[in-house]
Amino acid sequence: MNIVFLDSDTISPETTLRSPAFAHQWHQYDRTTSDQAAERIADADIVIVNKVKLSAETLAKAPHLKLIAVAATGTDNIDLAACQQRGIVVSNVRNYAKHTVPEHTFALIFALRRSICAYRDAVKAGRWQEAAQFCFFDHPIRDLAGSTLGIIGDGVLGQAVATIGRALGMRVLFSAHKGRSGQGRLYTPFEDVLKQSDILTLHCPLNANTRNMIGAPEFAQMARKPLLINTGRGGLVDEAAVGPALKAGQIAGAAFDVTSVEPPPIDHPFMALLDRPDFILTPHVAWASAQAIQALADQLIDNIEAFVAGAPVNTVLPK
Repeated sequence: MNIVFLDSDTISPETTLRSPAFAHQWHQYDRTTSDQAAERIADADIVIVNKVKLSAETLAKAPHLKLIAVAATGTDNIDLAACQQRGIVVSNVRNYAKHTVPEHTFALIFALRRSICAYRDAVKAGRWQEAAQFCFFDHPIRDLAGSTLGIIGDGVLGQAVATIGRALGMRVLFSAHKGRSGQGRLYTPFEDVLKQSDILTLHCPLNANTRNMIGAPEFAQMARKPLLINTGRGGLVDEAAVGPALKAGQIAGAAFDVTSVEPPPIDHPFMALLDRPDFILTPHVAWASAQAIQALADQLIDNIEAFVAGAPVNTVLPK
């Protein structure tokens, strides 16, 4: 088996990636552009990929390809229809981030709810000495207990966030799908979640139904001026609408770990918000605890070995 890993730099260098337990050739590239992908996978039986786009045209130039092992959960960078037509198996890694993403989500919530970054910057600027007393009150501080946490996405990550929220004394609402009704009493209509939430956090996939599902019209419905947290996918929020919503006071703050283009270009709307005390941008690292990346690497090789043994697991295709 000829194995090609297209973007190994997406795995932390402190992670141990064990060698598959079968005869193989291993070709590893730190990074691969879309233009380089076709040449690099031309002789591959198995391709390991995290974020490199594999289009139908690229896949057509890999006649021996049998398995695409995704070193992540999301598969929106792969033309799945082309894989299905070719009979290429696609596997992904699941549930490895069930602790790290919820913990990062609440790190962002705490930082904004208690103005941690704003107070840190004020102390660095000498404000404490200027206040001439034991404390000062330049920025708002709010408890989480008794507040309402709206969650969009009820998978493993959304459920884990809910568990933490309840432990902190929060009221938890799971949102129904936007534009849909009749999903049962466990779900609150999307519009009601927007109106009732003090914190709104996103943990749903990016698809045609969820792209830009929160924009200017939705910000206008947020009666309680919530915090908006996105550790899910870039593109779930109309990014150009976030700055105006902050400036208009429609939301109390926003924290994003993901953007629609990564890294964001210098003229991305978020880059103009970085000096605001009510905005935090982290570089897509919510998933990246040492424990989570090691679990991902282990499961990735497990998936490859299971496929070669004739018993594929964690398959996106075939369904």
